[in-house]
Order: sequence, then C-alpha cells, then structure tokens
Amino acid sequence: MCSFNRINGVPVCADKKLMQDTIRGDWDLHGYIVSDCDSIEVMVDGHKWLGDTQEDAVSQVLKAGLDLDCGDYYPKSLKKSVMQGQVSEAEVDKSLKYLYVVLMRLGYFDGSRFNSLGKKDICTHENFELAAEAAKQGIVLLKNDNETLPLNSSKYKKLAVIGPHGNATKAMIGNYAGVPCRYVSPIEGFSAFGEVKYEMGCGDVACKNDSLIFPAMEAAREADATILVVGLDLSVESEGRDRVDLLLPGYQNLLINQVSKASKGPVILVIMTAGGVDISFAKESTNIQSILWAGYPGQEGGRAIADIVFGKHNPGGRLPLTWYEAEYANLVPMTSMTLRPIANPVANLSYPGRTYKFFNGSTVYPFGYGLSYTNFNYKIAPSKTLIKIKLNKYQHCSNLNYEYNDDKPYCPAVLVDDCSCEQEFRVAITVKNVGKMDGSEVVIVYSKPPKGITETHAKQVIGFERVFVQAGGETKTKFRFNVCKSLAIVDKKGYKVLPSGLHTIMVGDANVSFFVSVQYYK
Repeated sequence: MCSFNRINGVPVCADKKLMQDTIRGDWDLHGYIVSDCDSIEVMVDGHKWLGDTQEDAVSQVLKAGLDLDCGDYYPKSLKKSVMQGQVSEAEVDKSLKYLYVVLMRLGYFDGSRFNSLGKKDICTHENFELAAEAAKQGIVLLKNDNETLPLNSSKYKKLAVIGPHGNATKAMIGNYAGVPCRYVSPIEGFSAFGEVKYEMGCGDVACKNDSLIFPAMEAAREADATILVVGLDLSVESEGRDRVDLLLPGYQNLLINQVSKASKGPVILVIMTAGGVDISFAKESTNIQSILWAGYPGQEGGRAIADIVFGKHNPGGRLPLTWYEAEYANLVPMTSMTLRPIANPVANLSYPGRTYKFFNGSTVYPFGYGLSYTNFNYKIAPSKTLIKIKLNKYQHCSNLNYEYNDDKPYCPAVLVDDCSCEQEFRVAITVKNVGKMDGSEVVIVYSKPPKGITETHAKQVIGFERVFVQAGGETKTKFRFNVCKSLAIVDKKGYKVLPSGLHTIMVGDANVSFFVSVQYYK
C-alpha cells in the first residue's frame, strides 16, 4: 500500500522508482499495489503535485505502478484519462493482470472449495501454535536484574497478576485486526504455571483513580511473585488518535511503584503498547527486577508472556523503535515530520531529530535493544574492504559538508543515479552461544558514514537476520551488500549520494566492526 505522504519530495503513489524498481524489483512483488484511501486526493489537493488535474493524477500514479485505488479517483477519472490519451488501455490491462493473478492465487474463481472453508479450518492447533510463536519471537526483554527470569515454577507457585491488562483479550490484537479464534489472557497464561490471584489495580488503562491500588498491594504481599501487566490500548493510540505524551496514563505509575514496594517476591513488569513509554523510574527501581515489552501480542499473547517468564521460551526480540524520554514530546512539534536535527541559536530554535538514525540524545531504551537469558559472541570475516569506482567523463563529484575541511577528500561523493552500483561487499558472521540456554539472536548490521560528514544519519540498518543457537554451539550467517544501497546517504538537498572514504560496518552494538573504503578514480 502506498500512503499519502511524500518521500524525498515525491508523493509515494506517484514514485515510479519506489513502486517499480524497489517494490516490484528489489522486493520481488508478484501481487498488486493498492493506495491508501485518500492518497491520490491528498496528492492533488494537499501536495498540489505538478498542478495535476484528477485525470493527470490518475495517469501519474497508474504509470508509477498503482494497480488499485482505495478511493474514488480511478472510478471517476481513469476512463477520462484514457480518452485524453494520458494513459493507454495496455497500461490499465497491466494493472488488471496483477489484480486477477492474486485473485486466482487466492482461489477466488475456484468455487465452493474455498467458500466452504470456515472456523474448523482456521482455528486449528497448528495455527494457535503459530500465533503463539509469533508473539514469543516479538516480545522484548528490557531488564533482568540478577537473572531473576526465568522463574522456577516449583519455587514460585502463588502468583499475583495485577494491572489493567492482566485480563487483556481484545486489547492484545491492536488495530485493524480480524476476529480471532480465541483469546489467551495473561491470567490464563500464568494459570498454567501456578495459582493466580488477579487484581485490576486500575479500572482501565486510563486509570483515573487510585481506589483499586490497595487490593493490588495486598495481593502482591501474599504472592511468591508479582506480574504487573500495564500499558495502553486503542483508546489512547490508534489511527486518528495521537498520544499527548510518552507516559503511562493516569495512576499507572503509582500502581507500579506501590505494588512493587509491597511485593513479597520478585516483580516482573509487562508493558503492552504499540509505541514507547518513558518507564525510566521502573528501569532504575530496585523493586522491579524484570521488564518485558509485549507490544500487542495477539490472541495467544497471555500464553506467550507466561512461557517467557517461566523459561519455556528464551526471549530474543529487539525494539523496532526508539523509546524516548518524556521530555522529548515537548521538543518535537507534532506538525513537523523532519528527521534531521536542527540547531539555530540565533533563532532560539532547537530540534532534536527523529529515529535512531538522527537522534543522539539520551533514551529510555535505544532502537534494536533486547536482552536474552543467554549470551552471544560474534566473530566476523569480511570478504572485501576496498571498493574502487572508476568515474567516466559524464560523472561529476558532489560536494558534502564536513566538520573539518581536513577530512574532505578530493571527490566527496557521486550521485547514486550516476553510478553503475554493481559492486558488493560481503561478511560472514559467526554467532556463538556462550550461555547455558538455547536461544535466538537477531543479528543487526549497521553502516556508518565516513568520519566528519555533517547533516547526515549517524548510522542505518543495512541487514538483519534471526538465528537460533543451542547452548555452547555456534552458527554462521552470511550477508551480501550492494555498495550504493548500503552505504549511500541522502544529502541535505534530498539527493542520494555515495560518499568516498572509510565507511564503518558495525554488527550488533558495535561489539565488532570493520571498514569498507570507497575510492573514486578517473
């Protein structure tokens, strides 16, 4: 689906390079591309792209590769666009082909064989296990002081499950979800491991009063271990409903603090949210031994959380976003989507930037963070560390800004569009499990631009893979990277360029790294 935003100034649904070269080419899409329901309308009335009429816009997006319009521009204006000669019937037929191929693959024309499929075919044991496995792989262990987790079920038999999400069902499936076959709530999940005492602590995620906190404290005092399940839901974050801050709502923080102080045994804090929350107080608290982020874990979420807490599954998830401190929300205007930081003391303007690529301030938890019940070591073997690119007479060097002019090479960069971009570098990574428990590790590879270049990203993900390694064992994974796709940067003017110099390739948290040198010559 192409949305209503722009990338590098071009409306996504009109971006032929993105839709055809990247999505159909690099990503090898054999399906169809559909628009968000107001993408073309926003392109015409919002972006005012090229001063397009409706017929112009329809022609632009169809030629770019948009096969199906969720809105009403195709029904109203596509025929007129064909009649005006802006788009051919053959181009329309090309999109129809993609649509019909998907319908045929789905068995749309095969009659009752597919129409007869129902609950008995969907709600199977195999599908339940698949949903549980997906949830377990996505859960992130954020804190585990003194290796509190996993809990031993023979030692921790009486459990207090506390919080507005302790009995979560529908909240676990988030937004835009189908009807699940069943729900396994956290209460049900933990009941498989011990006797559960449940207290809400809050009436809902809004948690507008503290009247239920005292009974929750009493339950924690009597339990061998306490599991706090808190967070957000669609009443706080969803399409058309933006959060006003990065905090847990209402009295949830008070609930966490009071229950963790009262608890007789270890306290495990489970966060159910889509976005990050500032839980710095819990991260630093000695009363809270472990923290898990479950996201919205789906129909089997309660089982997945309990299986991780009691060690049936070793967590290996990584955060897919940066968790900012609460003050960050006051520094970033909601109406600005600028990624790069801005510092203008004269205008008294300061903008910290967005995402792990540009934000360099302090965080609650960084992008890609995640712990395990075991430990992994990396060894790397790069295949090529020198990339020499010959420039022809039509290629020109592009200028870049450097912190110090001494860092500036004679040819700082070349436009990616002017490069053949056929050269590659590879790296083999050996992952060794040096702990006592089998587990999976998400190997993340980053590239970092040459030293001294200003106004560009700090680093970017260029590859990742999850590998499973038995305790004491090791496995090898290999990556191959196209030089332009993996080492290019976008300059301040929006052009994608390939800088010369030493690019740093980092694996994981920069425990291991190597350099790839890009050199231009004539």
